[in-house]
Amino acid sequence: MKRFFYLILMFLALYMAACAPQEYEKTQFGLKTIVDSTEIEIQFFSPKIVRVLKSETGFDFEKQSLAVVKGPESNELKTETKGDEVVVSSSDVSVHLNLKTGKVSFYTLTGTSILNEKENGAQFTPVKDVDEDSYVVSQSFVLDQDEKVYGLGQFQDGKMSQRNQELYLLQDILITAIPMLQSDKGYGLYWDNYSPTYFTDTEVETSFRSTVGDCVDYYFMYGENADGVIAQMRELTGQVPMFPYWTYGFWQSKERYKSQDETLDVVKRYRELGVPLDGIIQDWQYWGDNYHWNSMEFLNPEFPEPQKLVDEVHDLNANIIFSIWSSFGPQTKPYKELYENNMLYDFKTWPLTDKNVWPQPKDAAPSGVRVYDAYNPEARDIYWRYLNQGIFKLGVDGWWMDSTEPDHFERVDSDYNQKTHLGSFRKFRNAYPLVTVGGVYTHQRETSTEKRVFILTRSAFAGQQRYGANSWSGDVSTDWSVLRNQISAGLNFSLCGIPYWNSDIGGFFTGRFPGGVENKAFHEIYVRWLQFGTFCPMMRSHGTDTPREIYQFGKKGDWTYDAIEKFINLRYRLLPYIYSTSWDVTANSSSMMRALVMDFAEDKNALDINNEYMFGKSILVCPVTEPMYVKAKHENNKYTGAKEDFSKVRSTNVYLPAGTQWFDFWTGEKMEGGQEVEKETPIDIMPLYVKAGSILPWGPEVQYASEKKADNMEIRIYPGADGEFTLYEDEGDNYNYEDGAFATITFKWDDDAQTLSVSDRQGKFPGMLNERQFRIVIVGAKSGIGLADSKPKSTVEYAGVAQTVKF
Repeated sequence: MKRFFYLILMFLALYMAACAPQEYEKTQFGLKTIVDSTEIEIQFFSPKIVRVLKSETGFDFEKQSLAVVKGPESNELKTETKGDEVVVSSSDVSVHLNLKTGKVSFYTLTGTSILNEKENGAQFTPVKDVDEDSYVVSQSFVLDQDEKVYGLGQFQDGKMSQRNQELYLLQDILITAIPMLQSDKGYGLYWDNYSPTYFTDTEVETSFRSTVGDCVDYYFMYGENADGVIAQMRELTGQVPMFPYWTYGFWQSKERYKSQDETLDVVKRYRELGVPLDGIIQDWQYWGDNYHWNSMEFLNPEFPEPQKLVDEVHDLNANIIFSIWSSFGPQTKPYKELYENNMLYDFKTWPLTDKNVWPQPKDAAPSGVRVYDAYNPEARDIYWRYLNQGIFKLGVDGWWMDSTEPDHFERVDSDYNQKTHLGSFRKFRNAYPLVTVGGVYTHQRETSTEKRVFILTRSAFAGQQRYGANSWSGDVSTDWSVLRNQISAGLNFSLCGIPYWNSDIGGFFTGRFPGGVENKAFHEIYVRWLQFGTFCPMMRSHGTDTPREIYQFGKKGDWTYDAIEKFINLRYRLLPYIYSTSWDVTANSSSMMRALVMDFAEDKNALDINNEYMFGKSILVCPVTEPMYVKAKHENNKYTGAKEDFSKVRSTNVYLPAGTQWFDFWTGEKMEGGQEVEKETPIDIMPLYVKAGSILPWGPEVQYASEKKADNMEIRIYPGADGEFTLYEDEGDNYNYEDGAFATITFKWDDDAQTLSVSDRQGKFPGMLNERQFRIVIVGAKSGIGLADSKPKSTVEYAGVAQTVKF
């Protein structure tokens, strides 16, 4: 009997031991423990940023993030045990770790649930990654039923919220894969894995599942709102440098200008017509044939004097950037050096053959072009050495880094087994654009600080905002549905913390509009796309199949020409607002293209709208995304038989977010938010509304961004609420601003007192205006708003000293 009683006590002790919470260890940055066979570590990178690491016990690995530049910090943490949970809290959030199940949950300090992992939500499935042991890794979370989440990069499916779908995160020509999301509850989640990854959201769970990884590794960021989340993401992965002032002007491009004379003539024509232009882009083939692909030399006889081309463009007060790629032809010098050092991949990329046509002819010879190993710092050194010697020395103004995904055709799974400098291509696949763009940015900054780095690129990954890059949406087709889908694509991209995005105005492939510029149906979609592009971080006309220069669409007096010219001029009048907004991006982790959740999170009707956004914090933009004035047959995916019909003015429905009043940008009419309104949209009007309390600086008419000093600037006040705006100015194209060479002037509007306060000027820089006029306009239905200056209510003579104006 005693023996039986002893056995019962022994089993009871064992059972209680099994049920008892596991021990945990406090660390400098948080805590760590083992639950079953999973090692779990919680690290605080700041009071609002928490890293969660989970791995199989005994699996030895080293993880050096490619995206994250911040390290963990010692914070004043409070740790306590509550039943089965250990709770570690900073000054902003509490993290609960269940010591029996390993579940991690995040709470506010007042106990409000923010995000919960699913019970037993971490999964590790052993796999062989080439010759190394690894895992398919996944982590599941449980979201609120009505919660909205955004981000994940660029998917051109028209969705704003990313709920209720499965997305395959793999870099491609039209897809930018960024495993970062943020919620309308005010938190963000960055999944730090670079392999092809599945994001799945169902009613039961939301998960990330990556095809290879050593561990579950994610960062929770509590921002309280969307701007706060982006601020945490930037703190984690890098801040945004300033772009040159001229990059915010109008850009003309084409696939491709076939000679340096043709390129130069485009700039000359714009100057002769008096239409503003700041940038011209020289696309591929200045190097000659495909065997010399991306040679970084001017081997094409149509480009005999590249230095002369660059100098003459500059003499016309314009800027030029050149196309460069992540691959090289077999007869180039970079190829030979990279090949000798085993720094080239062996999978099919563009161009597949020696012929520059699509689709590629079956009887053409292979091009031999191969992508270089940008994960290798020595390979990036080689890349820059040839780029510097061949092109940068000419004084070029920036780079068009094409195919930074990179292009990967006729894929087979074994392609991903190739070794990079860091490991298998599969393991690091999605981070390729980050390292190749980062290589050029870093090297140029080390070489010269006279010019700010400007990179136009076709792909991106988390952290790329720190590399002076503006991403475009890829080789999109010209169609109305594609135009509409650009809006949500750009907004979700921006919600990942990367603020600079644009698209090919007019679409890249115009095959659905036979005849191109001869087809009036193309004229209409081009005008509407250009209107959208006016309110993107970069305004750039580009495409193949048909030319896009303004003079291809007729002459003054023609509806297409006039609408194009009107919006190019509007872009330039808005440059002080745009450039000041870019400073807000750099200095305060703001965003330029702002999904409505960023400014109107309390308005549930606004959270899933996919065709409107804020441009900066003042202007509501609603692009027109359907044909109105050119009727065309739409058969076999072609628009033919176009007939113009301007007999009736059409309209577009616009939702005005609640919580503020709005001014019609074009008429000055004031209306309440929280309602849908109908806006007449003739071909030269896109719905634009300005939030009450906004202050807009209005620049002079110019032919290029820096043509005139803004010594007689109009300041537009949109009354109905208090407002504030900081005007930012600097030298425009160097890094002296990083050492404080810039000036700001803050305008504050007191709506009750009807007064405008202009602050003391803060800071200074070479060439700064010491004295100037501000012409103050109070906007209303009778103020005469339009491209022409309105009659000012008051003129402020400003010499850097604070003033207050009463109205």
